[in-house]
Amino acid sequence: MNVNKSLLPLVNPLSKDNPVIVQVLGICSALAVTAKLEPALVMTISVTAVLALANVIISLLRNTIPTSIRIIVQLVVVAALVVIVDQVLKAWNYEVSKALSVFIGLIITNCIIMGRLEAFAMSNRPWASFLDGIGNGLGYGIILVIVAFFRELLGSGTLLGCQIIPQWCYEHGYQNNGMMILPPMALITAACIIWVHRSRNKDLQE
Repeated sequence: MNVNKSLLPLVNPLSKDNPVIVQVLGICSALAVTAKLEPALVMTISVTAVLALANVIISLLRNTIPTSIRIIVQLVVVAALVVIVDQVLKAWNYEVSKALSVFIGLIITNCIIMGRLEAFAMSNRPWASFLDGIGNGLGYGIILVIVAFFRELLGSGTLLGCQIIPQWCYEHGYQNNGMMILPPMALITAACIIWVHRSRNKDLQE
């Protein structure tokens, strides 16, 4: 598929350069918040918003930031945005905010965000940096949502809190797979996604 070169920062992270399954970045939070679909969606929106805005801000400031303190400046920008996101989330959906708890704060040190600021925003214009932020945030979120979908469906029989597996299945002996909501199953599910992705993309195979 031919893609306009200016859109590559947006498109590539969705599959070819996905930050989670190709670069294996941000894997900790990807595994920690995927027992339910709703926290995974909220984390996706939060990371995408912080990454896109941080990329733009750092891109605008890139020529004025002394090299010796660039990491500190990047952390300050990200920390300020995370505080704003955290407060908005507490006001909008306090229950989800409690479920995510410390993981929203850990966006500050998310290696995807720091990696894109250093590798892309520091050397590219604001619009390209914005697209890169959106692309990497969505690429990260796609994996979160896929993992959370299977973990919640198979582990709890629900999606977004709504019962999906009908009651008659349970009456005929079906049982939720309790292992799916345990942390190790997040890693196994992510590994299965990586396996499928690499089997379909021969250039990623070593």
